[in-house]
Amino acid sequence: MANGTAAPLSGVKVLDLSRFIAGPLCAQILADFGAEVVKVERPNGEDSRHHGPYHQGESIYMFLYHRNKYDASLDTRHPEALGILERLIEWADVVVENYRPGTIEKMGIGYERMKELNPDIILVSISGFGQTGPDSRRALFDAISQASSGLMSMTGEPDGKPTLSGTYIADYTTGYQGAIGALMAILHRERTGEGQLVDVASFDTMFSALGVRLMSQLMLGQDMPRSGSRDLLTAPVNVYEAADGPIYIQAGTASLFPKLCAVMERPDLAGDPRFATVEGRMAHQEFLEGEIGAWAAERTTGDIAAVLDEVGVPYAKVASVAEVAASPQIAARGMIVEAEHPELGTIRMPGNPVKMEKTPSTVRKAPPRVGEDNAYVYQEILGMSAEDLDRLRESGAI
Repeated sequence: MANGTAAPLSGVKVLDLSRFIAGPLCAQILADFGAEVVKVERPNGEDSRHHGPYHQGESIYMFLYHRNKYDASLDTRHPEALGILERLIEWADVVVENYRPGTIEKMGIGYERMKELNPDIILVSISGFGQTGPDSRRALFDAISQASSGLMSMTGEPDGKPTLSGTYIADYTTGYQGAIGALMAILHRERTGEGQLVDVASFDTMFSALGVRLMSQLMLGQDMPRSGSRDLLTAPVNVYEAADGPIYIQAGTASLFPKLCAVMERPDLAGDPRFATVEGRMAHQEFLEGEIGAWAAERTTGDIAAVLDEVGVPYAKVASVAEVAASPQIAARGMIVEAEHPELGTIRMPGNPVKMEKTPSTVRKAPPRVGEDNAYVYQEILGMSAEDLDRLRESGAI
């Protein structure tokens, strides 16, 4: 830690019973800032471990959400599993789970039982539709969240089909919200001694992120159609094809539009009363985009970037994943981090986007293999003997 300061979550103990993305990401965020996180998964690995692509036989999917964690294998259907889980719940400050609502109750470790074992426990329950409501028991993956929440209906070209986001945006956003909920619950417990249930739903998270389209419906009763790469509220804003590839230009405000016209050497556009207001530019955006597109097509993205930088018009070359990963900005921000795995070698992963001056996130441990830390979890944390560990292993419990 910077200046010798302890990590902000140092001493916080987290039991991660989650799978896939949202729950594991939530727990990893806590781990990045110093929490001791124990991930429990079945002996043959959670489903995500069986999704390619693979690096030396290990799914790279797992490298994204499990750094800084200790991994303990456990067959939750084994006769001894419930007792082990109960002891881990007694040890933990926070439990993260993302089973379908009702599942942990069937396992014998629902929230009420957790409180009996550990009265001030914090349970972060991440689910598709939440713990309440008529859809609470429905199964959900990221794409279902995008479709059901309204996000997919907003995404894509106006004359095309609704489209998924290019990444698991619902899972990521829900994982972030889960971490926020956990942190608020930890702060509340420090002040009052009370634990609580944190109920985070992917559906709720995506619904809350619909922005002005949602407000247009709630306040005006109006639906706003899909707009492709255009901005919803200002123009001209779109992606244009330069001589060497696409570039996105944002010149929709009253101050930016004249600056773009100046670098294009088109004072006629800047002075045309049709384009003097946002409403006017929105009404004529196809014409304006045609003029800007013709100008951009005769120049490279580098040439366009140079003149737009001079006048302060926002732009971005539409970068590939390879290009952005290799960019100086990513390097300067520390957004690619590395960890040394004892068997797999160097693992490269996206860094934590929260940059804290005094207590930055750290990478202390590579994403573990299944059961890699069984000895630590079962012997050091739970106080079992080596013989106990051998017995559990032989019985198939771990």
